[in-house]
Amino acid sequence: MLVWRGMVPNIQFSRGNFFKHLPASTPTSICCPCNIISTGTLFTTRALRSSYFESLASHQKDQVHLYVDTLLQWNQRMNLTAVTEVNEVMERHIEDSLAIIPPMRSSYASHCNDSVDSINLVDVGSGAGLPGLILAIACPDWKVTLLESMNKRCVFLENAIGLAGLSNVRVVRGRAENLGQDLCFREKFDVAVARAVAEMRILAEYCLPLVRVGGLFVAAKGHDPQEEVRNAERAIQMMGSSLLQLSSGGYFACMIHSIHFQSSPLRLGYEFFACTYFWHLIMLFFVFLVCPVESHSPYGQRTAIICLKDRPTPRKYPRDPGVPAKAPL
Repeated sequence: MLVWRGMVPNIQFSRGNFFKHLPASTPTSICCPCNIISTGTLFTTRALRSSYFESLASHQKDQVHLYVDTLLQWNQRMNLTAVTEVNEVMERHIEDSLAIIPPMRSSYASHCNDSVDSINLVDVGSGAGLPGLILAIACPDWKVTLLESMNKRCVFLENAIGLAGLSNVRVVRGRAENLGQDLCFREKFDVAVARAVAEMRILAEYCLPLVRVGGLFVAAKGHDPQEEVRNAERAIQMMGSSLLQLSSGGYFACMIHSIHFQSSPLRLGYEFFACTYFWHLIMLFFVFLVCPVESHSPYGQRTAIICLKDRPTPRKYPRDPGVPAKAPL
């Protein structure tokens, strides 16, 4: 059984108590190594704001502001974001990007047997650099690759990186399907992240071939991803993730972290999902954890879906460019 260190101590899970023992999480500074999520009560909006952007060092805040200014300036000439106001960018994009750091670091520290201070990360379909460029600012010891297929967006990313003075980021122009078959990139990254790119079935084929065995695939999703996750089970398994690890000593290592925005009450909307998969829990020997994390934004609940890769991706994946989107697994 997989037990998330520091999160669920001395708890025996059963059908009756599976959800009621899941702790609420109090956000702490994203700069703290390991054990980012701790139990506690929900924070107010002001506390949430201080937990993420306000917890950055002054030069990191300056880098974020430079990025936001550059984003809005370039957005007047090309389509980078539908958001046009500084405050809205800060709340909708910056806080949203920063919010995935705590669950990602906690999961990596607990399950990947490596330091969280030197992660090699790829942001697949980076677009305007969200979340990858923000992660690079917040975690300067990480090595971040921004993978983007459109040349004009790559030009913007290079410009933003230069203005922010970042030395831990590189931009790679290309498609995930091609890079996933390139031995220079295939299974070379500790973590692959994706935000607002595609549904999980497609993302699994885009991202998991790039992740090393023992690494993580992190998908930033909306408030209600249960059906999308269910539909993606086969694809995730085929790519080498342990979302459905059969009874040969495996476990279910896809952790869904509810990222609640504003100061709304804790909502565990996964009872139906857990009941649907209860017998899979028994038969397939995996653990499903729902761990809420606080974030600040008026745009509703968000969810980080985190999958642990436990075996290599078959060489035939990813398929040719365009095929994963046209014919999802």
